[in-house]
Amino acid sequence: MNDKTTKPMRILSGIQASGSLHLGNYLGALKKFADMQSIDAERFYMIADLHALTVWQDPALLLSQTREIAACYLAAGVDPAKSTIFPQSAVPAHTEMAWLFNCVARLGWLDRMTQFKDKAGKDKERASIGLYTYPVLQAADILVYKATHVPVGEDQRQHLELTRDVAKKFNHDFGVDYFPVPETLYQGPGARIMSLRDGTAKMSKSDPSDNSRINLTDTADVIAGKIKKAKSDADVLPESEDGLNDRPEAKNLVGIYAALSGKTAQDVLNEFGGKGFGAFKPALADVVVDRMAPISDRLRDLLNNPAEIDAVLKAGAERANAEAAPVVTETKKLFGLWG
Repeated sequence: MNDKTTKPMRILSGIQASGSLHLGNYLGALKKFADMQSIDAERFYMIADLHALTVWQDPALLLSQTREIAACYLAAGVDPAKSTIFPQSAVPAHTEMAWLFNCVARLGWLDRMTQFKDKAGKDKERASIGLYTYPVLQAADILVYKATHVPVGEDQRQHLELTRDVAKKFNHDFGVDYFPVPETLYQGPGARIMSLRDGTAKMSKSDPSDNSRINLTDTADVIAGKIKKAKSDADVLPESEDGLNDRPEAKNLVGIYAALSGKTAQDVLNEFGGKGFGAFKPALADVVVDRMAPISDRLRDLLNNPAEIDAVLKAGAERANAEAAPVVTETKKLFGLWG
């Protein structure tokens, strides 16, 4: 008989504290955070304010954005009784573990990180050291909770691989089986939400046009207006998905309808194929408003009550600290550090 108990799955994820969130963030992350509450697991969802510091941040705005993202978690259905919601910077173990892992990770591993090259561009000599080393902080974020699973998008897969390399090297170097080697948590195909003004560009909080995105703070009337103004084309909708291949704006709007209604793109085309955007856009606006307006209403209520948000963050930080601090203490002992 095997008496070995199976440890529960531990999930770590987060969103960087920079800029207001939009429909793409909701479908790509927030909705999935809420959906993961049905999984038998311990969940840690952080607001990654330390990662935001890799580029200059206005201090007052950073604090405001941290609260806003926490409010977005709550408005999207993340329950603080089921999931630990906390600011990354409120848990000192993250930065302490990051230094320890700086001494485990290899320079060559970081040199292979394509995101630094993309973000620093040609002027990498002027980029912050934090921008170069933040994958090591990400490894600390994950391993300080001994997380077993991490939901990651395609742009973060390299960083999870580095985390796995850090865990393996640490365990090998010290002859222990201390850190789990985290796995990707696959959550099914996700909708890739594009700009309402350009179907070839991702919906982005940095786009200068507010009409390019559905903000989570938008009212029902604003949402409907943005859908009405969304770029489309002169043709009717096709009857099969293949007909969307060379029509990026049409593909994006059909994808938004499908993602929010729980249907497939083909289901949407079965209903609207052969019809023009004059018929489709009002139906799309109804779907977006029906799904997003209650979230927006809840979000605005929370933002008007920062004390409620702060209470959630304080309780989450206390739980996160209780989990992370002993892991740092044990890691320091394994290194041979005093105290």
